[in-house]
Amino acid sequence: RVQLVESGGGSVQAGGSLRLSCEASGYAGNLYCMAWFRQAPGKEREGVAAVYHGGVGTFYADSVKGRFTISQDNAKATLYLQMNRLKPEDTAMYYCAADLSPECIVAMQALGVMSLRRSDYWGQGTQVTVSS
Repeated sequence: RVQLVESGGGSVQAGGSLRLSCEASGYAGNLYCMAWFRQAPGKEREGVAAVYHGGVGTFYADSVKGRFTISQDNAKATLYLQMNRLKPEDTAMYYCAADLSPECIVAMQALGVMSLRRSDYWGQGTQVTVSS
């Protein structure tokens, strides 16, 4: 069974940077699609960034475009999220999700960052807190 473990969260001041990592293990085949989601207290989980085929396609929520960069290192089975110019509204628990079926690519091309919202595979989350 796929296991996803996030790390890299923390507390920073507005304008600062963090790099999140999500390491995958316990799977056979390819991590065709991966994504980052976040959930703030009292709010619904929202898609932040998504990638397919190791970077062939990337997608971002409008709120993070130009500030966040998603990347995937297939050799290390690790997903990254570089977050720059952080804002207090970026404060949330960040989760990664994965899909091993190649059909996820078509879904991601159609739905973008939300395509993995019903994924079977989620990490436990890493907290990001941005103070003003």
